[in-house]
Amino acid sequence: MNDDRALLAATTAAFLAEHAPLSATRALADDPTGFDAHTWAKGCELGWTSPLVDAADGGGSVSGDGLADLVAIAGEFGRVVAPGPLIATNVAAAAIGAHRDDARRAALLAPLIDGSVTAAAFAPGPGPEPVPALDARSDGDGFVVTGSIQPVENAAAAGIVVSVAACESAGPVVFALATDTPGLTVTPLGGLDLVRRHGRIDFAEVHIPTAAVIATGARAEAVARRMVAIAGVLQCAESAGAMARMFEVTRAYLADRYSFGRPLASYQALKHRIADDALALQRCHATTGAAAAAVARGDADADELVSVAKAFVGLTATECIQDFVQLHGGIGVTWESDLHLYLRRTTVNRMTWGTPDEHAERVADAAFGGAP
Repeated sequence: MNDDRALLAATTAAFLAEHAPLSATRALADDPTGFDAHTWAKGCELGWTSPLVDAADGGGSVSGDGLADLVAIAGEFGRVVAPGPLIATNVAAAAIGAHRDDARRAALLAPLIDGSVTAAAFAPGPGPEPVPALDARSDGDGFVVTGSIQPVENAAAAGIVVSVAACESAGPVVFALATDTPGLTVTPLGGLDLVRRHGRIDFAEVHIPTAAVIATGARAEAVARRMVAIAGVLQCAESAGAMARMFEVTRAYLADRYSFGRPLASYQALKHRIADDALALQRCHATTGAAAAAVARGDADADELVSVAKAFVGLTATECIQDFVQLHGGIGVTWESDLHLYLRRTTVNRMTWGTPDEHAERVADAAFGGAP
């Protein structure tokens, strides 16, 4: 955390405290999009959507390491379970940045960077040979895509969807398409998180023009893997931030709450539990940081380290927050307590872009070459 990145994190925290406190999250529980468009656009002015975009395309990072900057931002989002499609939009922006058509790339990125448009993104799940959920066939000027993808974060509110399809003749195809394209329909899905919306996107013989194609073949596979990697790193950072905040809240509660004339924090058994949770939190930060650094450098083992982080943080964050619920006693399971907001967010992060079991299998495949 260098000085520039620390300033970005502090600025984001101050902005979220003023414009997206927990009361705002609760107030948006029944909102169909789950976030306020004006607040999102103002946040984009702070650099929420530009770190993974080249400066030539209007992006840029404050520290020179765009993914590390986003990790800091995602951590602050986790600390207040903030609304807004931070992960989805940045994953889409990173994929669009691989488009070789300068004019088309700039046209797609500009509204994402300024926050006037948000995006949805979907890539094959983790694994040595992830299979796209959509089918594509060549059709003169582009492709025709059929099939469904779910759960897609921000599907209903997005103006652009980036996804991957499998084509027998061209291999994987990564494309960016307007969500009002004929034949494309979005169906909202239910979910645990109060403000993070997901949906199913159906493609009924949707024409994908050449201009909408970001990459095909080996390049498309690399773009799809990077989408999974970026999403995983940002989810882990957000979950670690949520876990860190609830750790602070729980420690304060145990110090203030008395039982039999003693603060709960004085009991040895509870001290042990808090010590274990503190160690688990640092391990979450460490695995997330290692994965983020590897992805940013383009290391050969980056995908493996992302899966290590997703497998570990996905389980650990939810288990620790469950422990924080128990340490709060009865108040911890009430609607008025904020604990369930954080448990909801970390659970959704755990179950999307690859579950802990799926990522653990990916690590095992990398270690043993798929041998039984």
